[in-house]
Amino acid sequence: MSVEVKNLDHLGLVAGIIDEIGIVEIVNDLLGEKKTEKVSAGLVVKAMILNGMGLVSSPLYIFKNFFESKAVENLLGEGIKAEYLNDDRLGRVLDKIYRFGLNRIFVAIALATVKKYELTVNSNHLDSSSFHVHGDYPNSGESGTIEITYGYSRDHRPDLKQFLMNLICTGDGDVPLWMKMGSGNDSDSKQFGRSMVEFKNNFSLKV
Repeated sequence: MSVEVKNLDHLGLVAGIIDEIGIVEIVNDLLGEKKTEKVSAGLVVKAMILNGMGLVSSPLYIFKNFFESKAVENLLGEGIKAEYLNDDRLGRVLDKIYRFGLNRIFVAIALATVKKYELTVNSNHLDSSSFHVHGDYPNSGESGTIEITYGYSRDHRPDLKQFLMNLICTGDGDVPLWMKMGSGNDSDSKQFGRSMVEFKNNFSLKV
């Protein structure tokens, strides 16, 4: 008798929370779903969250390797195989997310989280983080994209180019509510005011 062992580790809990909030359904409703797809956009997003929460950072072309030792069907659903999570499928979903608007999807999930867990949003916190990258990025800043360039490095790598992320979290539980990516040389004094206005227009009026 042969026995095949597949791991869940802590990812079973993460998958359960994703399902409880309804993230897969939210993403599929926003981006659309085709019957011919072996794995929907929502499931791809769920897989990327599980990969991130698995404390693994890897290129897209070996992303599926992460799931080869995992109980994929338990995490993602019956009939789903690790080979379906190839770089082509992930790339197409990431393109759709970019065209639709990442922040719009983020806000929709944040709203669902607030309602599901009955969080209060009377007091929130705003801060920014920098993420350094390697490479030239000669076309960054074109066509309305953020500019990957040098700036004040919060992760202590002033020798590398970077981009910024502004994030607003609830005072109740520190749950992320809203985010906006920024160019590497953006200043907090300029970004924070605009961030709060956009947050109010896109989130608080819907709660």
